[in-house]
Amino acid sequence: MEDTPEIQQEQEEVVDPSHELDLVTIFESQGAEAESEAMALEGVLKANDIPVVLVGSSTLPNLPFMIQVPTEMVEVANATIKEARAAGPAAAEEAERISELQGNSESTL
Repeated sequence: MEDTPEIQQEQEEVVDPSHELDLVTIFESQGAEAESEAMALEGVLKANDIPVVLVGSSTLPNLPFMIQVPTEMVEVANATIKEARAAGPAAAEEAERISELQGNSESTL
């Protein structure tokens, strides 16, 4: 089944050929903690509205886990990760507590 010319034109218009959206690896790790650390970083970046791709497979532990972001977001992503690491576990626990409180107040409405 072939696409009609109209569908092909729409698909071509959606593509952004710029290199600003090319993915750049900002984190790579291998080993026992790699998956959990990558998932934690993925969560931090998503929480800050930074597009992120998690690359890796639990079924192939011999391969590394990587976090990739668009080129235009590399500096923001690195700064966000640095800030999260500096804040440490206490900040994560406080953020979780606040989100739970917000969730409880919304469920009672």
